[in-house]
Amino acid sequence: MKLISKIDRLSRIQKQFIIGVADVVSIVCAIWVSFSLRLGELYFFEAEEVVILLLIGLGALPIFLGFGLYRAIIRYVDLKMLWAVFKAVSLVTVFWSVLALLLDFNIPHSVILIAGLFSLLFVGGSRLIIRSLISNADNKNEQKKGQKNILIYGAGKTGIQLAKALEFAPAMKVIGFIDDKKSLQHKQILGLNVYSFESIEIRLKEKNQALEINEVLLASLSLSRVDCMEIEQKLAPYSVQVRVLPNLSDLAKGKVNVNTVRVIDIADLLGRPAVKPNTALLNANIREKVVLVTGAGGSIGSELCRQIMTLGPNKLILFDHSELAVYQMEGELLGLLAKVNKLYQSPCEIVPILGSVVDQKKVERICKTFGVQTIYHAAAYKHVPMVEKNINEGIKNNIFGTFRCAQAAVNMKVETFVLISTDKAVRPTNTMGATKRFAELILQGLSKKNTLGQTRFTMVRFGNVLGSSGSVIPLFKKQIKQGGPVTVTDPEITRYFMTIPEAAQLVIQAGAMGEGGDVFVLDMGKSVKIVNLAKRLIHLSGYEVKDENNPKGDIEITYVGLRPGEKLYEELLIGDKVSKTEHKRIMRAEEEVLSWHQIEGYMKQMQQALIDENEEAMRNILECAITGFIPQCEVVDVLMQKKVA
Repeated sequence: MKLISKIDRLSRIQKQFIIGVADVVSIVCAIWVSFSLRLGELYFFEAEEVVILLLIGLGALPIFLGFGLYRAIIRYVDLKMLWAVFKAVSLVTVFWSVLALLLDFNIPHSVILIAGLFSLLFVGGSRLIIRSLISNADNKNEQKKGQKNILIYGAGKTGIQLAKALEFAPAMKVIGFIDDKKSLQHKQILGLNVYSFESIEIRLKEKNQALEINEVLLASLSLSRVDCMEIEQKLAPYSVQVRVLPNLSDLAKGKVNVNTVRVIDIADLLGRPAVKPNTALLNANIREKVVLVTGAGGSIGSELCRQIMTLGPNKLILFDHSELAVYQMEGELLGLLAKVNKLYQSPCEIVPILGSVVDQKKVERICKTFGVQTIYHAAAYKHVPMVEKNINEGIKNNIFGTFRCAQAAVNMKVETFVLISTDKAVRPTNTMGATKRFAELILQGLSKKNTLGQTRFTMVRFGNVLGSSGSVIPLFKKQIKQGGPVTVTDPEITRYFMTIPEAAQLVIQAGAMGEGGDVFVLDMGKSVKIVNLAKRLIHLSGYEVKDENNPKGDIEITYVGLRPGEKLYEELLIGDKVSKTEHKRIMRAEEEVLSWHQIEGYMKQMQQALIDENEEAMRNILECAITGFIPQCEVVDVLMQKKVA
């Protein structure tokens, strides 16, 4: 192997010289072997015959050169290269046999045929042997660096293409296929065994060292997200990383390389397919309209802006109190502007505006100046423990901010107003959820009050958003990177999850379906246990969970208890009354509402409590106003506690 490594370090010309010498020797040896076999004994050439043999060997070099045998890199010899060897050797054989005929050499025809076959064997075989030796040397070097053993799930065309693409990736060694088709199991493809999933599980349980597996690559066209989730869950106990091809069309076009294989994302493990958007609903409130997004720099607000941009609005107004957030969002959207303007005849204008949603006059001025037709109200304080410690600000922003924006929309005759709500508004146990439910009641009350008004109010309720600010996923990833422990509040806590793009699409489509005062909820599938989510992330990161059953594991999970305002599970509906909509995965909730007179009364009380800086009074008002609001903890507002102390 040391000799191979030394040869591998030689220059390109030096390597070509060595291969050329080997080819000359191969041709000479092939002719000598053919004569010896034909005569049944070792044949010894005379001096002048040896010269002729060398000339034949040297004469083969220009032909080999013409067929590109010295341009090919031996490390990557394939069937195409071997076909070139076959054609070159055949031409050389014809060349010297014709030469022998012209010079009246008495050579048996069988010698010519045998010599041709052995020339092909020696010239082609030498390249395959060198390729194998170099590959073994590469593998040994990569094993020292931590080469990963790969199983490909799916032994069809896609899996075979992937195996070929990874053949020359020394850091990733494909050791076999997994396939559900019994007709393929226990067979070999590309020299690799095809296993059943059950047999792999058995080997992993037995910790069979003969088949050590580091990763499984999913390369089957028929696998859905649910299938991916089931595979990942089955392999989770064995610390086997699961990866998936992100774009199979690229694979079919031959664009696949090692970098196109990505780690399976938590978004792929939600247990349900993503909700497909309805194009007509997406365009209804945006195409060639003036759109205002409050909280444009937040997680949901920023994704709304990205998707709204692609739908061709006349103007997109970014409204947020954070200067940095608006600046960054404007910069990102300006980068997309040229592409968007090419798609639509009317160019889009991006308008960045700083301000607070509590400032009704500012919102009215924006609506009047630009002729706003659609408002997506994403501005809110949404972190449960933070709002619990800052009750007055939660009420100001979430309740009065929503009211001021909604009133501005009514006064300026805005066509559509869409509120981004939360599942925490259903039977809330925290101040944040209670303020969001009261914000819903405000819009429902305004809809009943202004039955002849031009503004349609719509609310969209959904669960936790993966990747948003405050999401558990970034926290878990950070803790895993630091070596743990991963902190979970309670072993039984569950949450609904969806992706940011999916949430934004839902908001846009639901806004188009609203008739006035509607509350829309998404069929989000099953809720997910947070501890299971943590375990999956640990396994996907290539580590083992450290617990009583596995004390030698890598990352420990610790339980820290529920934070102020948290509950074990979330709900999307207050009651059982729901109706279908034109979107099969979006439902319309039918819930009890308060009269506008009641809402105004509660808001006056809240306003006075804010003036008096009385957080306990604020809590009491919310308990009276919100059906099912049962606080999980005492008032923990930091300013009130300091005042009491």
